[in-house]
Amino acid sequence: MASYDFYTGIDRTQTASVKWGLTKDIFGSDDLLPMWVADMDFQPPVEVKQAMEERLNHGIYGYTFAPPSVGKSIQAWLENLHTWTVNLSWILYSPGVVPSISTAIQAYTNPGDKIILQSPIYTPFFEMIEKNDRIVLNNQLINKENRFEIDFISFEQQLKDGAKLFLLCNPHNPGGRVWTEDELRKLGNLCLKYNCLILSDEIHSDLVYRSYKHVPLCSIDEKFKDIVITCIAPSKTFNLAGLQASAVIIPSDELRDQFKAQQGKQGFFTLNTFGIIGMEAAYRFGHQWLDELLSYLDENVNIATTYITENIPALSVMKPEGTYLLWIDCRSLSLTDDKIKESLIQKGKLALEPGNKYGPGGEGYVRMNIACSRENLMDGLLRLRRAFT
Repeated sequence: MASYDFYTGIDRTQTASVKWGLTKDIFGSDDLLPMWVADMDFQPPVEVKQAMEERLNHGIYGYTFAPPSVGKSIQAWLENLHTWTVNLSWILYSPGVVPSISTAIQAYTNPGDKIILQSPIYTPFFEMIEKNDRIVLNNQLINKENRFEIDFISFEQQLKDGAKLFLLCNPHNPGGRVWTEDELRKLGNLCLKYNCLILSDEIHSDLVYRSYKHVPLCSIDEKFKDIVITCIAPSKTFNLAGLQASAVIIPSDELRDQFKAQQGKQGFFTLNTFGIIGMEAAYRFGHQWLDELLSYLDENVNIATTYITENIPALSVMKPEGTYLLWIDCRSLSLTDDKIKESLIQKGKLALEPGNKYGPGGEGYVRMNIACSRENLMDGLLRLRRAFT
């Protein structure tokens, strides 16, 4: 019998939850079931709550630093789960992966420089490039038999065109692809050849299903340590996004010094007290919780994909290899993105992320977050059916 209960819903209203509290602001109605923002409706491992309660009860919350034990918990987690040996000196901290992307862009490139991403992609990839006055080079992914693949010919041409930085998303959001070691090696070798740095966003790296294996890009080849910056966080794995705590792993002394210098210009000192406490507790004690979570999520994925196939045949699901996100193809409906959204809101009473938000290649898709109670999952699937049948 499972030790953790992911089946029972927990009321998140009145908690300033983005998913549950801003749905009306974003979608224009307050009677929608929110399955949009990529956080889970689950409590984290009980040890996380206990560690924060213990610190809370101390009663003094002055200036705090991240002790070596935090880095050691990250080090052990990466070794045990991903077979990646990381030196403690490589680990820096950041409030989140998106701030780290912005910091890296500022540290390693100049205004007007070209940066590669692979759409459809997590929206802040575009935003951080454009808001920092850099140029987007889009190596658009190829949807081949309902599975994303990389256009390596286009990728190499963009490197030849002078790209300075490549933003990789692994596992991929929103497509759920877990890039293989061969694919990653090819990307890394091309970036080495053309002197392009890689920021590897591996925030979903722990959320990978049984038939697949996450491979940290930096772990594949010693040479990659000179060009790869890896971003991880407990936020997606353990549903701790509100703690605003992440880690940046940079083996290169030169790149790490540049990153730290840029953080200094921004006034970053350290993480908040409870972010430090929560991150360490999650990485130290979260293994069983994660195992049980992945089993539950795998069931949710199978239930959702089977339901959609059998009851909404006009839709097609890109079954995820990792993440708790379903990338759903609505193109056979021959509706515009606005009409898809309108049907979901007005007929289905369901809030999903519109696919065109993720850039070229996302048109005609929606993204559905299935990290919720079984009751809400079934409710969401019924609403999805009502929207399009």
